[in-house]
Amino acid sequence: MGRTGLVFAAIAPHGGIAIAEACSPDEREVAIKTREGMEELGRRFALAQPDVVVVATPHNVHISNALGVIVAARLKGRLNGVTPPVELEVPSERELAWRVLESFASAGLPSAAVSFGSNDPSTAVAPMDWGVLIPLWFMGGRGEAPAPVVVVTPARELSAADHVTAGAAIAAAAAASGRRVAFIASADHGHAHQEGGPYGYHPAAAEYDALVCEIVRTNRLELLVDISRETVELAKADSWWQMLMLHGATQGWRGDLVSYEAPTYFGMLTAAYLPS
Repeated sequence: MGRTGLVFAAIAPHGGIAIAEACSPDEREVAIKTREGMEELGRRFALAQPDVVVVATPHNVHISNALGVIVAARLKGRLNGVTPPVELEVPSERELAWRVLESFASAGLPSAAVSFGSNDPSTAVAPMDWGVLIPLWFMGGRGEAPAPVVVVTPARELSAADHVTAGAAIAAAAAASGRRVAFIASADHGHAHQEGGPYGYHPAAAEYDALVCEIVRTNRLELLVDISRETVELAKADSWWQMLMLHGATQGWRGDLVSYEAPTYFGMLTAAYLPS
């Protein structure tokens, strides 16, 4: 356990059907491949023994033209409409959160510290969105002493290159922290796979997902920058920005595509990354 800085990374979905306990009876045979993939990510995460988890989520605060970093002392959330409740409360790693903000500033990236409720961030509890809760359900969130977390939000107005730079800045902050850090790109892919889904049908969803699967399978995350914003928008994907950050954080690492499926209107992929 001599290595510090980033020691593990993953692409993890955040649809509720990824958690067996969150499934209704008619959903239990849906997304089995994804649930198995999430369990596998959990095993690999445990083997890497990270001290801290950084999660990039598209479903928390949206700050125009700026990346966000949660600096509240704790995060707490639950999935809507699930009985018994699927919920988590975890501490924030506030020292690393501020290091990430400093690293963003040094890289010339616009960013903002975000808290919630209490005027004193050291006592504040920020809402945990499902993009954070679902990956943490498998990776670090349910232990007797849950791993402390840093939540980062992308900024869709910023360029692909800016998000790659943000990932490199997160890796630099992790290296400076002296901690063992995991980075999770919380990501569901095309959301237009079914005519009856909330975003309707568009062939770009399958096209985008096929591109992403090939990029992950062949360890060519650098090709993410070549996917056009038009394709991302037509596919109704919410994964591109977080995966660009993953690329910036893990250049030279080896990835392993564990699973992919689109069992409903959106695509879900699990992949694990380790230093070469």
